[in-house]
Amino acid sequence: MILDLLFPNRCIHCNKIIDPELLVCGLCFNQIHFTHYDYFENNPIKEKCNLFFPVENTFALIQFEEEGLSRKIIHDLKYRSREKVGKILAGWTTERLDFKNEKPDLLASVPLHPRKLKERGYNQLHLFTETLSAFYNIPFDHGLIKRNHYSKAQALKDKKHRLESSNTFSVTQAVTGKHILLIDDVFTTGNTVSSIAWEILNAGNNRVSVMVMAVDV
Repeated sequence: MILDLLFPNRCIHCNKIIDPELLVCGLCFNQIHFTHYDYFENNPIKEKCNLFFPVENTFALIQFEEEGLSRKIIHDLKYRSREKVGKILAGWTTERLDFKNEKPDLLASVPLHPRKLKERGYNQLHLFTETLSAFYNIPFDHGLIKRNHYSKAQALKDKKHRLESSNTFSVTQAVTGKHILLIDDVFTTGNTVSSIAWEILNAGNNRVSVMVMAVDV
C-alpha cells in the first residue's frame, strides 16, 4: 500500500496514474490497434506461415507499429522487467479468442537460451502462456522446445541475420499425434516459428498452430 502511494502505477503511454492492475489508461487503450483476426480463418500470419510450413490456425492480438503504443507494450514486457504485462496481454487475448470445440492439445512457448534467460531473469512468454493455459484449460510445456544457440535480441539484428536460424531449435522429448499451439511475442519474418514448427512436425504426426502477441507484416 505504501509503495503504491510512493510509486503509483502509471500508464506506459501518457504517464497518468492508473489502477495497479492496468497497463494503460482508458484513453490510451483506445489507441491500441487490435488485429481482430479470426483464429480459424485466413489472415496475414496464416498466409505467411503457409509459405514455409503447413499451419492449422493463426492468431495475433495487436498490430506491432514501430512508433506506436504496441511497441512500448512489447518492449516494456521484454526489456523493462515488467513480466506482468504478459498476464495483461493474455487477458486481452481471452476476450477476443474462442477456440470453440477445437482447442489445441498443448501450448508451447518459444524458449530463450539459458544464458539469455539468466540475463533477463524471466521468459516474457511464460506468464502469458500460463495465464492462457489456466483460462482455456489447455496444458503447457515450457520445456518442449530448446534453443540451441545464444544470440542477440531479434530487435537488434538486421534482416539478413534474422533469416539465419539453422539448427537453432530442437524438440526435447517424444511428441506425436498432437496439435500444438506455438506462442511467440512478435511475428515479423516468420523465421522463428517456421524453424520450431518443422522440428515439431518432424518429431511425429503433429499439427501446429501459431499465436503471437503482436504482428509486424
